[in-house]
Amino acid sequence: MTTSPARAPFSVCVYCGSRLGKQPAYLALAEALGTAIGRRGWQLVYGGGRAGLMGAVADATLAAGGRVVGVIPESLMTLEVGHAGLSELHVVGTMHQRKQMMAERSDAFIAMPGGIGTFEELFEVWTWRHLGYHERPLGLLDAAGYWAPLLAFLRHSVAQGFMGDDQMAMLHTAADAESLLNTLFAARSSTAAADFNKI
Repeated sequence: MTTSPARAPFSVCVYCGSRLGKQPAYLALAEALGTAIGRRGWQLVYGGGRAGLMGAVADATLAAGGRVVGVIPESLMTLEVGHAGLSELHVVGTMHQRKQMMAERSDAFIAMPGGIGTFEELFEVWTWRHLGYHERPLGLLDAAGYWAPLLAFLRHSVAQGFMGDDQMAMLHTAADAESLLNTLFAARSSTAAADFNKI
């Protein structure tokens, strides 16, 4: 009797802060997202750190039975911020290698509250989607209205003719982890085709 190979779990890349932020809602949302990913038997891909919201979402995923893949550049690993308890921890040479590996290992992308690193990662993977390098769904997970000013600015950019409604439609938004995960899974690409070697 032959058996087919096990299907890889749905893999969600999460971008978020290496700090906790000032609102308790941010930590609660990170824990809720990690718990939801783990309970579904899915896989978290993230930046490999143990501090802030990054550490919280990883710990919650692991506690709920999920796999966690971390990707961290050597420069940050030497500062001892890498998470030692992950399913996989990849130490790479550059930030660019980190972002490319995270994208290659993921089926969907979520940005939670965070700072300039989170902003940069969100806009880069969104730009890659716009350029046709991948067809994987993107989401913003909000807490305490954190993303409201950014969404207002993005709508302003559309109104001023610098962005299109089609670009905005690529970005799903929600304030509940379960509903956003459901939306991204439903919007998953029917093909695994992606070319991150173009980035």
